Amino acid sequence: MSSYRSSVLLSLTLLIYLHRGTVHGLLCHCDICADRNFTCVTDGYCFTSTSLQKDTGVITRAYRCLNKKNFFPREFPIECSVYSRQTPEMQVECCNNSDWCNSSLVPSLATPITTTTTTTTTTTIHTSLMPENPQGQGTVSLGTWELALVIASPIVIVCIIVTVAYSLWQQHSRRKHQLPYRSEDSIEAPDHPILGGVSLRDMIEMTTSGSGSGLPLLVQRSIARQIQLVEIIGKGRFGEVWRGRWRGENVAVKIFSSREERSWFREAEIYQTVMLRHDNILGFIAADNKDNGTWTQLWLITDYHENGSLFDYLNRSTVDTTGMIRMTLSIATGLAHLHMEIVGTQGKPAIAHRDLKSKNILVKSNTTCAIGDLGLAVRHDVATDTVDIPLNNRVGTKRYMAPEVLEELININHFDSFKRADVYALGLIFWEIARRCNVGGIYDDYQLPFYDMVQSDPTIEEMRKVVCLDRQRPSIPNRWQSNEALHVMSKVMKECWYQNAAARLTALRIKKTLANLGAAEDLKI
Repeated sequence: MSSYRSSVLLSLTLLIYLHRGTVHGLLCHCDICADRNFTCVTDGYCFTSTSLQKDTGVITRAYRCLNKKNFFPREFPIECSVYSRQTPEMQVECCNNSDWCNSSLVPSLATPITTTTTTTTTTTIHTSLMPENPQGQGTVSLGTWELALVIASPIVIVCIIVTVAYSLWQQHSRRKHQLPYRSEDSIEAPDHPILGGVSLRDMIEMTTSGSGSGLPLLVQRSIARQIQLVEIIGKGRFGEVWRGRWRGENVAVKIFSSREERSWFREAEIYQTVMLRHDNILGFIAADNKDNGTWTQLWLITDYHENGSLFDYLNRSTVDTTGMIRMTLSIATGLAHLHMEIVGTQGKPAIAHRDLKSKNILVKSNTTCAIGDLGLAVRHDVATDTVDIPLNNRVGTKRYMAPEVLEELININHFDSFKRADVYALGLIFWEIARRCNVGGIYDDYQLPFYDMVQSDPTIEEMRKVVCLDRQRPSIPNRWQSNEALHVMSKVMKECWYQNAAARLTALRIKKTLANLGAAEDLKI
């Protein structure tokens, strides 16, 4: 089987060489492309990098392709500029003058470094399969059996093509469930002087042009590798959340456990949806899969908000009516943006959250809110009218599940079903905020929805009995009826809680109602 695979790979390389006119792109030596005979194709540059592992003192070399879509800036990649040669830990050299030109590149570290281990390379360079070029890095030497293979009958060539096509199809199938960052793109980008003095917000504005589709891959990896973890600020079933520092700025680092790989992948994918960036959606900065040799850490880096989650904030603070309206309006605005489809070439699909709760909402310094934790989100494909449901084992939070979700009657093929379930959870969050509204020194202690009806960690059966069979909802205090803002809030909640999902308000309608309430409150003041 091994000899057969080697024969197929050799045949593929010879076919590429003999039919060069049909291959579009520059061929590069690739140390991680064993299934393609250590060859990758690019529309950009071939590169070789020399890296020092600080903890072990080992020097390694990587040979890869750098595609134009990963250029930063777009005009010319800083990885190939002189800036990249000013760090002692890593050097990169690029070329595009001939096929496999990077096989002869040997970038040296900027300063002499004494190590106790020998220099290693990630692979042996197979120059015998590379065409002759000006650098003389290899010549084609065809033996008798190789020549026989070239002039073999068309039947053999057809068999090879079929084998290659099947192999490519398998790779395509595997790639659907691969991490969002391919290993062949995963060189560790150094601390570039071109980014010095630039804030994260400036960098995001500069590179995404307002599209919100995320920073370029190598820039994300640069940021991730320069973050210093300071303190742990939260734990969940997915892993941990840390406060980190990047060049003096605070960031939040969500570290997923290895068993939550699908959630990490999904959340990073959703956050980088075009046009998603919004003041009331948690700001995404970068994602990175960091391998320390023993296990892989899955990092998701976002804006840091010192007030923490809405759950934490309401536990320790009360709000006045203006603060209540500001908070609820900002959450409704964020959800309306998430639910909204933006049509156009730079459009945005409609997205449903599926795990909306006070612990997944962050409170900003101005006490407005931002919706986070998009690991369970689903998107609507308008062209096919389908919902791309993520393949992971997580479900939403039972306490916030809508009746149709608890009874498993939700139509998963109808995207509006997921939006209506989000609105149900939104009504419960509004109830949590309203309880903490301080009017004349009167307010309620913080409690979770249904705190007086189910235990602290309710089962699906308990929630189904309370919500579906008994049709109970959180109680509305009588005092809310004597205050205009709380009275309007109680009406909005009830219209979010309807047993009939189709009768519930839309996020956009809620946003407009609260905006009008806010304007009326301002007039009174």
